[in-house]
Amino acid sequence: MTKNEKFKLVENFIVENREAHYRLAYSYVRNKENALDIVQESILKALSSVDRLDELAYMKTWFYRIVVNTAIDFIRKHQRVTLMEDDVLDSFLPQLEDDIVDIDLQNAIDQLPPKYKSLIILRFFEDLKIDEIAEVTGDNVNTVKTRLYAALKKLRIEVGEEFRL
Repeated sequence: MTKNEKFKLVENFIVENREAHYRLAYSYVRNKENALDIVQESILKALSSVDRLDELAYMKTWFYRIVVNTAIDFIRKHQRVTLMEDDVLDSFLPQLEDDIVDIDLQNAIDQLPPKYKSLIILRFFEDLKIDEIAEVTGDNVNTVKTRLYAALKKLRIEVGEEFRL
């Protein structure tokens, strides 16, 4: 397969799955503009390194890895700056008890170290299988399982036993 053919396949994949890529980036930064920046930077990285994609069957995990790493890099660079969107500001208004549990869960996920946060997001929000997560993170399956269990344990402690994932 030529580089141009591979480039076109990657380009089509990105366009067809743009909502999932945005959702993944947004789950890290919780800001529309930052998520769009992360997706844009990820696309540039992917298209400029398309020749490193050896197996087209792994295109999804390859691109997810780029998005996750770009999001983590973005967070590291911009740790001091936190923008709030209207829906976050609205969260401080009186609300239903169920919403409070969701906010507590989201806050607990945001407090996890990046390696644990990535696992939770990829498994429960992006619905990836354990072996796909292993591909995205570059870890072996047993490491992913162990870290996922540890992340869930931390979340249960943080959010409380009454909330079960």
